[in-house]
Amino acid sequence: MVYPRIAIAGIAIEAATFGPHRSGDDDFRTLRGDDLWARYPFLHDGQDYRAAADWVPLLRATALPGGTVRRDTYERLAGEVVAGLWAAGPVDAVWLDLHGAMTVEGLADAEADLVSRVRAVVGPGPFVAASFDLHGNVSRRLEAQLDHLTCYRMAPHEDEDNTRMRLCRTLLGRLRGPGGADPSSRRLVKAFVDVPILLPGEKTSTRFEPARSLYGELPAIEALPGVEDASIWIGYAWADEPRCHAVVGVVGDDIDTCRSAAEELAGRVWAARHDFGFGGEAGRLDACLDAALARHGALDGPFVISDSGDNPTAGGAGDVTWTLARILEHPLSTTQGVSVVYASLPDAAAVAMCVRAGVGHRVEVRAGALVDSTHEGPLLLEGTVEHLGEDPVGGTCALLRIGPVRVILTSRRKPFHTRADFAPVGIVLEDCDVLVVKIGYLEPELHEVAKAWMLALTPGAVDQDLERLPYRHRMRPLFPFESEMDSPDLTARVSRGGETC
Repeated sequence: MVYPRIAIAGIAIEAATFGPHRSGDDDFRTLRGDDLWARYPFLHDGQDYRAAADWVPLLRATALPGGTVRRDTYERLAGEVVAGLWAAGPVDAVWLDLHGAMTVEGLADAEADLVSRVRAVVGPGPFVAASFDLHGNVSRRLEAQLDHLTCYRMAPHEDEDNTRMRLCRTLLGRLRGPGGADPSSRRLVKAFVDVPILLPGEKTSTRFEPARSLYGELPAIEALPGVEDASIWIGYAWADEPRCHAVVGVVGDDIDTCRSAAEELAGRVWAARHDFGFGGEAGRLDACLDAALARHGALDGPFVISDSGDNPTAGGAGDVTWTLARILEHPLSTTQGVSVVYASLPDAAAVAMCVRAGVGHRVEVRAGALVDSTHEGPLLLEGTVEHLGEDPVGGTCALLRIGPVRVILTSRRKPFHTRADFAPVGIVLEDCDVLVVKIGYLEPELHEVAKAWMLALTPGAVDQDLERLPYRHRMRPLFPFESEMDSPDLTARVSRGGETC
């Protein structure tokens, strides 16, 4: 029996364009060959997928969300994907494991550029399919070059591997399906609708309505006769590109069913546009700090505040000092008996000074705003080094106590989402009264431990208040910027194998 050869490749990052950070070679972690193969448990942990194809893992480069990708970094990575495809020889399909929100210097549509380079190598015959984050952006040029595309259905993204497995199941089914030597007879019908909505991810968590119900409809649509898969890309809000908006896609075999399902789903997304909101209470930072202070002593666990404008997992630089400056000016910073933890500021020089001083000694450091000083400059911090530790992502970490406030300093940019993230500096989350984290909606462990939560609408490259950001290239009209815009044309564009249906 001849098994299909399927190459695996990808470049994945969320790239925010509203800050000065640039993502370069040092920001990307690249897996190749067996290391890439090991990244996908469903391909080798007793599943049928391993035996169903000759998988050819090439390269997947991923980076913590950050700024626009340097062109030389992209050219190096994309060039390696292309070279790997040439070296691999003929393939029946390419699976691109992407994010969908990569911005590259000098390119208006980076993922579409990457797919076009892949197509230039493999030609029009092989299937090219891609899995995405639901916060990716799908341009018409990108969609037209792919035979199949789908995305996550959960935010936070607890279904990443399920999504990849779903795509591979469809891909294998198409490669093994009827049609003999003519692959065109096995191509999927694709029905896609652009929905002119742009929302921050924190308003579209699937924990809350209306996203929970909208994404909850997808399995029922997928189960319709003649439908293979259905997706909602809610889009990425912090890049200034025309492709940044919501998209609905339905793929399958029946043209009419795919078209009507896509248009009906797009209509429901549009109808719900005013219903999207933050899953918890949101407000300006001072209101969040006041609320935390007012509830001091009344909670058996932390009051968590999201410093959302500088969230590194959405693309913020992670070193904006604006929020910490306000905390140190607030009565919380002088209230006895309260434990406030701030996570975090990356500054290698400040950490090195803490290391030299040693645990238990006082130190004066200037920290933060090395990358993004748009809203506040570096802060002069004087306190006692309480803990030192090592983290595989953040490098050397220092906990600096300034009265009731403990500031986590790291050598490298790092998000703090889990209990394990705080362990290198000796922080037990349940022992905190107030925990301020550079994040948007809370990841599962923080959500579990939080006794109360507010989302602070703080400034930064990933500001939740989109109307404060200087867009120049976005789609127009676009909700919520043109809030009174006429109802859009939600007619699906339908194609199969590159031909309009």
